[in-house]
Amino acid sequence: MAAAPAGGVRLLHPRPWLRNLGRRARPLSILAASSPIEHSEELTTTAAPPEPPARTSKDKNSPSYYPKRGQTLELVCESLAFKGKGLCKVADTGFIVMCDRALPGEKFIGRVTRKKDNYAEVKKLKTITPHWDNVEAPCEFASHCGGCKTQDLLYEAQVRAKEQQVRELIVHVGKFSDKDSEYDGIMKPIVPCDIQFHYRNKMEFSFGTKKWVPEELLGQECDETKGYALGLHAPGFYDKVLNINKCLLQSDPANKVLAAIQDSWRDPEFGLSPYDVHSHRGFLKHLMLRTGRNTETGQPELMVNFVTSSYQPELLKPLVQKIADFPDVVSIMNNVNTSVGNTSVGEEEYTLLGKSTIMESLRGLKFQISANSFFQTNTHQAEILYKLIEDCACLKGDGSEIVLDLFCGTGTIGLTLAKRARHVYGFEIVDQAISDARRNANLNGISNATFVQGDLNKIGENFGEYFPKPDLVITDPNRPGMHLKLIKFLLKLKAARIIYVSCNPATCARDLDYLCHGLPQNIRGCYKLKSVQPVDMFPHTPHIECVCLLELC
Repeated sequence: MAAAPAGGVRLLHPRPWLRNLGRRARPLSILAASSPIEHSEELTTTAAPPEPPARTSKDKNSPSYYPKRGQTLELVCESLAFKGKGLCKVADTGFIVMCDRALPGEKFIGRVTRKKDNYAEVKKLKTITPHWDNVEAPCEFASHCGGCKTQDLLYEAQVRAKEQQVRELIVHVGKFSDKDSEYDGIMKPIVPCDIQFHYRNKMEFSFGTKKWVPEELLGQECDETKGYALGLHAPGFYDKVLNINKCLLQSDPANKVLAAIQDSWRDPEFGLSPYDVHSHRGFLKHLMLRTGRNTETGQPELMVNFVTSSYQPELLKPLVQKIADFPDVVSIMNNVNTSVGNTSVGEEEYTLLGKSTIMESLRGLKFQISANSFFQTNTHQAEILYKLIEDCACLKGDGSEIVLDLFCGTGTIGLTLAKRARHVYGFEIVDQAISDARRNANLNGISNATFVQGDLNKIGENFGEYFPKPDLVITDPNRPGMHLKLIKFLLKLKAARIIYVSCNPATCARDLDYLCHGLPQNIRGCYKLKSVQPVDMFPHTPHIECVCLLELC
């Protein structure tokens, strides 16, 4: 995968509010190939790191061309790259270095921490000049938490950068030419998110024995730097936790519960201890907060889920009593996970107070959400995302068409299409998700949907015997994208339309290349890419969702 030239793919069809940014609007070229692409075990091709620019004043063969580990450099960030890292070039040589939390136009001092064959990674030590489109981050943890890396970047600049990233990935990874006359019509402007804070309906916090304090704060007065913590993992550490009292991404009711638990769980009288990932001792592992909505009253419904290493409800009783009177708390759960891993999914689940599920509505349907259900994390933007999927589906509405829903999760996409289809067949590897999908189908009186548990990475030759030939395939894989076996199956199946919903535009672009241009084993592609629609589901993060429509050639 070759690096895009600086100022590479131009913005096409920009939104008016992006055009009107005046002097603050600067091109944010996104280097599509700045980081290796995640892939399934049997995927045969991966994206290479960026290639250094053409030979400059210093010979590439000279050792001085490559910065050394530990070397300190003065750098200027030129653009954002894959996963939101800042792309910089070493002065005089043009050698590419990547820096986390560096933003376009920012001049800073960085130390080389890791060398690759053709690029290096640096850690930012000090900002000399702030970046373009600089704004003040409203969250006190924004500079240290691993979640919201771009809070101090103007939101319009964030979405402009994300749109550009998708465009360059489609060209450089997907091998679709931006010189093609149809390219402008295929690439759609990104859909921004109207709600940029408090949009997450689920947050997971970790209990830890080590409170992490950033280096720049160590010299300041701070309490118990080695004490217990409840919050989010420090970037790059599995055993250190950044203590957090409030997260601006989750709902206000969830933040009130978080604050109440923070105020009380360390009380020695309660006898509570955080789980130690090294000694494998301790009780409290995770705190999960989920926000739903009563479909009759429209009021918030909050689920509190304590993940513990054993079932000892008497230990949790003081915390349960502390939050039971909160009006929005309708469910308090306890997932018991005895494994040494860091997962929040329990082997056993107990209801400590109230209901075992909360409610939410999406595209006119009701959904029951359990503690371990998969549900779109941004409900507001999911309404827009699913409307885009419905528009791409172009179902006739006469009940004649078959829909195959791959990686269906709890069936939300398939169920929203079922009313216009003859039958929906959904496949998902997670048992609990399939159970939720079936329950939600019954809840909404949908009888033309069948959900089956199965691993789509291990499909056999007889996979197509489980359902009639579909008119439409929906595929919504996780970040590694689709397995080669599944791609081969789809090329053989030849459904009239495929809608590829992706949370990782890099692996999405790779799979679009396979479906349209073919596989290395001389398997011909048989689809034509009709549209790529980026959607910003998660403001202030590097994550991007895409809805892609393919039609059989």
